Amino acid sequence: MVTKEQLKEKLKLYVILDRKLGNGVPLKQQAQLAIAGGATAIQLRDKEMKGRDYYQAALVIRDVCRENNVLFIVNDRLDVALAAEADGVHLGQEDLPLHAAKKLAPPGFIIGISAVNVEQARLAEKGGADYLGVGDVFGTASKPDAKLTGVDMLKMICQSTSLPCVAIGGINVNNAKIVLDAGAIGIAVISAVVSQKDITGAAKALRELIP
Repeated sequence: MVTKEQLKEKLKLYVILDRKLGNGVPLKQQAQLAIAGGATAIQLRDKEMKGRDYYQAALVIRDVCRENNVLFIVNDRLDVALAAEADGVHLGQEDLPLHAAKKLAPPGFIIGISAVNVEQARLAEKGGADYLGVGDVFGTASKPDAKLTGVDMLKMICQSTSLPCVAIGGINVNNAKIVLDAGAIGIAVISAVVSQKDITGAAKALRELIP
């Protein structure tokens, strides 16, 4: 079971895998290269993959993460996360409700919740979430229509909760320090790592910015 302090360490560089944004690099290789650069958590995220394929992909990524003592989170699909014995699941505001997920989750299973305002953050903490994914902070290619949260709201959310906050949305080497200074304990990235020609180098450059 991961303690709260250990979880904070494991959320510092949270890399989200993406088939479309990965320039043809297989998901397993994306994970391996990101971990080689210092990724502390890997999330499997795919809105289009069929359940069976998602499960098979989760098994592969889980093994890569276990071999490297890296946190493995499945996006959206609690069923896949549990079946593949992932470390946890990340749920958006329109996904399975937190209270329902808690009923099914075994002890020590990590549940992250997306939050874009203080109310959502407080409800997530009250409901027993383990961490918050806060954003879209700067805007991102993976969610072009998302409403921006902004740095000021990120700071307010971080101050309103005792949960570890991971900033997400358009974060790169040029602005990572801004979200960390606002109170985020880690950053979640997609294109800033998996879309780069040198995935390992991109991850390393970001990891060096995080205390």
